[in-house]
Amino acid sequence: MKRFCQLPIFSFLFFTLISGGVAAQSASNYPTKSIKIIVGFSPGGSADAVGRSLAEAFSTRLGQPVIVENRAGANGNIAAELVSRAAPDGYTLYFPSIGHAVNVSLYKNLPYDPIKDFTSIGGVFSAPNMLVVPMSSPYKSVSEIIAAAKASPGKLTFASSGSGTSVHLSAELFQRMAGIQMVHIPYKGTGSALPDVISGQVDMLFPNLPSALPQVKAGNLRGIAITTAKPSAAAPGVPTIAESGLPGYEMATWYGLVAPANLPIDIRNRLNKELQGILADPKFKDKLIAQGADPMPGTSEQFSALLKSEIERWRKIISQSKITIE
Repeated sequence: MKRFCQLPIFSFLFFTLISGGVAAQSASNYPTKSIKIIVGFSPGGSADAVGRSLAEAFSTRLGQPVIVENRAGANGNIAAELVSRAAPDGYTLYFPSIGHAVNVSLYKNLPYDPIKDFTSIGGVFSAPNMLVVPMSSPYKSVSEIIAAAKASPGKLTFASSGSGTSVHLSAELFQRMAGIQMVHIPYKGTGSALPDVISGQVDMLFPNLPSALPQVKAGNLRGIAITTAKPSAAAPGVPTIAESGLPGYEMATWYGLVAPANLPIDIRNRLNKELQGILADPKFKDKLIAQGADPMPGTSEQFSALLKSEIERWRKIISQSKITIE
C-alpha cells in the first residue's frame, strides 16, 4: 500500500521535471513562430502607426513575423481583456496607452486587473496632446475658445478617440479647469475622428501630437496649444494651454508593452532587451522625436512602477473631476 501511494508522487515529480524542461527549452528558443501585438485602437491613429513601426522593428530583431492586430473599443478594454486571457508564452503582446491606468477608475466592473493580469515589458514613448480645430474655425487661441464656450454653454463640441482616452481626458480637464461646458463626441479612434474635425462637423480635438502634427503641417488643422507644461520642439510656435489662459494645466500620454501575467522571466527579459535596442536605434528614435514623442527606455520594473503610480494619479483626478463614462 505504501509503495502504491508513492507511485503517483514519483510520476508527478517526473512529469513536473519534464514539463519544466520543455518550458525552459521553449523559452531559450523563443521565438519560433509569429508574434501578435494587439493595439486597442483603430488604424490611422498614433497608437496604430507606432505599433506597426514597433512590430516591424521587433520582426527584424527577433527573426520572426510580428503582426499588429487592431481590437478597438472601450478605451482599450477589449484588447486588454483579450491579452489577459492569452497564453503567457510571449506570442501575444499588448500595446497599452495611458488608458490602461485610467480604466480602473472609469469602469465599475473591469474584466481584468491592469496590474495582476499582465507582465510589464517596458515603456515605449510619451507625448503631449495638441488642441486642434478645423482650418475653417474662427478660433485661433485658447482664450477665444473659452470665451465662445462661456457665451453659449453646450454649443461647442469636441471629438475623442474614445471615452476615457488621453484625448478625452485632455478635453475634460480643459473644460473643467476653464469652467465651461462642451459636448463630447466619442469615436473608436483618432483616425476615425479626424475626418469630422477636419471637415468642421466637430469643433475641436485633443489628439496625441504624433497624430496631430501631420494634419497641422498639411494645413488640414490649426494647432492651438500643447497640453504639456513645456512647449514641444516638434511644434515650434505653438504655446502650451497653461501659458494660454489655464495656469497649471498639464496632460501627457504614454504607451508601453505588456504581456499576459506569468510570462517566463527569460522571455520578458529578452523582449525588454530587444525593446531597448529598438528605442536606442537612431532611425526609430529620430522618427518618434520628429513626431513630437519621446522614447521611454527603461526596465520592466520601471514601467511597472510607472503604471502603478499613474493608476493612483488618475484615480484622484477622475474622482475630483467627476469624469464618468457615458
